[in-house]
Amino acid sequence: MQHITYQAFQKKGIDLAPLEIEKGADGLTYFCTPRGARIIGWAGVDGIHYCFIRGFGEMVFSVSPMNLAPHYVHPLASDFSDFLRLLLACGNSAALEQAWQWDREQFETFLRENPATKEQRAVLAQITEQMGLGPMENPWQYLRELQASFDYSQIKYTEEFYDLDMNPDAPQQTPKWEVYFEGSFWGCCNRTRPGKEVVIQKEFKWAGHHWLIPSVYVCGKGLVVDFCMRVEPSDIRAFMEKWDLSLENEESREFSEDERMRVELDDPMRLNFDSVLWLNGRELNQRSGCGISYNPCLPPETVDYESKLALDHYGLDTNFGWMICRYSYPWATKSPSKLRTLAVSMIQEKVPIPGPHFTVSRPGDTVTFSYRGQEHILMVREYEAQTADINSTADAGTEYPEHYVAMTYTVTPELPDGIMTLADCDDGDRPRQISCTQDQPETSAFAAAIALIGGVDGPIAITIGQEQGKPRAACSSLHFAPVDNVEWRMIFHETQFEDMTLELIPS
Repeated sequence: MQHITYQAFQKKGIDLAPLEIEKGADGLTYFCTPRGARIIGWAGVDGIHYCFIRGFGEMVFSVSPMNLAPHYVHPLASDFSDFLRLLLACGNSAALEQAWQWDREQFETFLRENPATKEQRAVLAQITEQMGLGPMENPWQYLRELQASFDYSQIKYTEEFYDLDMNPDAPQQTPKWEVYFEGSFWGCCNRTRPGKEVVIQKEFKWAGHHWLIPSVYVCGKGLVVDFCMRVEPSDIRAFMEKWDLSLENEESREFSEDERMRVELDDPMRLNFDSVLWLNGRELNQRSGCGISYNPCLPPETVDYESKLALDHYGLDTNFGWMICRYSYPWATKSPSKLRTLAVSMIQEKVPIPGPHFTVSRPGDTVTFSYRGQEHILMVREYEAQTADINSTADAGTEYPEHYVAMTYTVTPELPDGIMTLADCDDGDRPRQISCTQDQPETSAFAAAIALIGGVDGPIAITIGQEQGKPRAACSSLHFAPVDNVEWRMIFHETQFEDMTLELIPS
């Protein structure tokens, strides 16, 4: 059987309109018309049209906008010659367009009940005589095999196809994986170019976990590194059972401040760390970072979109939990450096560990406590109720608490700097609205005072003095009434794992 191209067929001047393949207006398309489509005819009903698609040669497709998603586009013939032979076998295009949803019996029943009209037979005779073609011997089998073997994912669509207003059933497009120096897992707000990915695939053990650094990204302003920490699902389940954590009680579960710190200590999906890169022997300090996670013990529908993209791009095993951190490191020089050698230092951040509670009321009061097997004595040097002048400069319409207790103390034997801080166990009073008769400009005075004393979201602690034996200071949270008794909490800050440096690109 000879091969007939569409261009050769056009020269014959055969009108296929009686076969329900009519000429249409140039440029007319639908939301589901594939990108690169060359339309060769319209069925005249429901927007159905027939076309070639760039990249698929002379394969003929039907496009049916009224079909249910995702069945808008189907291949009908490997080339235009076969398309004409199918028309000769079926009498018109209607059976070809609907064959994808029928079995053989339904297909043949349709042909029997819809024989070719006199006008259609005349066009079919023209095709046979002028093109030298005969009917397809087994049209249903031909269509079924062609459509079963076709990879529909290769068809590309226009932006209109993915517009949910135009196409509510549109599938989500998988965005191109791009990493930006000033971006995050959620994208980048500026127009800088994405970084060039350098595959590393460095696996190592640290802090009780298996780690993977899959890639480093070379950007105009510096390097970006993704750190992937793997977590055993048994550890996640044990943690969730211990603290009675579930999706059902996520909103109602409340923890005290001590419990919250212990929960964070127990959480196998949490490990705060700093890092330093060593590029060609020069130090690059971490500037910014962000993170996402994947928990295999939760239902699949709870996994966020960005985590799915990262898991897929790096080929991470979804049988495990993953904490994925992304850090950026500015160049140490004015211009980008070539990656001749590269190493990274992993440094765990200090974690807060809840200690004993105590109350004191006057200078000279002492508290005995133990830290790492050694007994220490905290002695109060000064203890005084004070008032912060916040409302005089705060914004109108809101009254802020101003009363607190200030205390200075010493610890003997002295603890290393930064090991212990004190905090008020009471969160304090929140600001309240008051009537206001005139507008006043906003001021940052309250924010500055809260930063020193204790925030509206809870108390904070401050420590002064770095020299051995020098008094330290702590302030309670804020209240509207004068503060008499304060229950203090000791918080110890320490690291649990040794720092580690490893080569990513060896010399």
